[in-house]
Amino acid sequence: MSKRYLIVIAIIICFIGLNKFFYDTYTKTVEIKNNRLLINKEKMEPQKLFEMVSNIIEKQYIEENLNYQDWSRWKKHYKNKIKTEDDMKVAIDTMVASLNEPYTHFLTKEEFRDLNTSIKSKIYGIGVNIYNDAGKITVFSVMPDTPAQKAQLMPNDIILKVGNTECNGKKIDQVAELIRGAKGTFVSLTIKRGSNIFEKKLQREEIKIKTIETKIYDDIGYINLNSFLSADMESEFAAALEETKNCEGLIIDLRWNTGGLLDNAVMLAESFVDSGPIVSVVTRNGKRNVIKANPSIHKIHKPIVIIINEASASASEIFSGAMQDYKLATIVGHKSFGKGMVQSVIPLPNETGINLTIAKYLTPLNHDINNKGITPNIIVDSGNVSPDEKNDRQLNKAKSVLIDMINKNKSMRISEKM
Repeated sequence: MSKRYLIVIAIIICFIGLNKFFYDTYTKTVEIKNNRLLINKEKMEPQKLFEMVSNIIEKQYIEENLNYQDWSRWKKHYKNKIKTEDDMKVAIDTMVASLNEPYTHFLTKEEFRDLNTSIKSKIYGIGVNIYNDAGKITVFSVMPDTPAQKAQLMPNDIILKVGNTECNGKKIDQVAELIRGAKGTFVSLTIKRGSNIFEKKLQREEIKIKTIETKIYDDIGYINLNSFLSADMESEFAAALEETKNCEGLIIDLRWNTGGLLDNAVMLAESFVDSGPIVSVVTRNGKRNVIKANPSIHKIHKPIVIIINEASASASEIFSGAMQDYKLATIVGHKSFGKGMVQSVIPLPNETGINLTIAKYLTPLNHDINNKGITPNIIVDSGNVSPDEKNDRQLNKAKSVLIDMINKNKSMRISEKM
């Protein structure tokens, strides 16, 4: 799947237009209270809000040259022309598009609300991620224990209709708005799978997003991280480590994990990295903020395999990059997406906001992975079929590699005692 289309995935459930992009939210510039971003309810005229957004981009955007243009031209072009909210959105979107960079994005009131919902980690819907593949609304992944999974929807299913409404040519947020609805209500989807076309009727439910899922396979602990977006991730990950504490080794599955909060990636790495840099955040003036591991935090020392794929991005790459640089884990799977940019979510008046690219990040060994990705130590493609657990080639390889690592550790301990 090409990056061109992957960046338009709805990260958490099929319900929002906001999540067309991957996020690394630089939380030091955003206040989160009670699992929610603070909303700015100040009222401001559309013209003034446009000018405020223009000023913020000019002062904080990662590239000081702003894609080699005279930024003042936007204020001149739209001076006294913006009368309505729609005028403002068109003007801001046009201005942002001139940066030719996919991650900076104006957030409408609805989109900002939906980001809050994502951080809160629950929503009403059916439980799928969707993306736009050359105009076709396509299922990217299906969340476990959701109406979509119960209805046996699958990745690569094309959604032709929602009810009687054709999806062809519609935007992600338009289709998402059609699919979501009140708990207990029904929605009918017309699906194309290969050459077959059929209809599925699903009952909407409250989707409680499981950021972390844990399993145990004999001596192997398996931790699947679906997202780094949850504000409760620290306690969830601590619970996962407690559940797997007696396992000889760990598999950490970051496939389809498109990122989230930078602080969560750092927190996760701190559980394993004894000391030294975890990530360096470099701003537009070249100032480098090196985020180092806290040596006083209890560290996990056991064999670890991390699984990544082409959709593992941003915060997933920060964590896996640090673990690879320090040789604390063997990386298995497909080369990751390659998003090395950091965004700040800035609340704006009228309950809106902007997701602004403010910096880039480097791995502990100063690797810039933007548009390059993390290359696994052992490359394993997923195959041409949608894998179940039994036929999951990447997971099976991860288990095999980890068993060898565990056995090697046991042999070394025996030799030391002799």
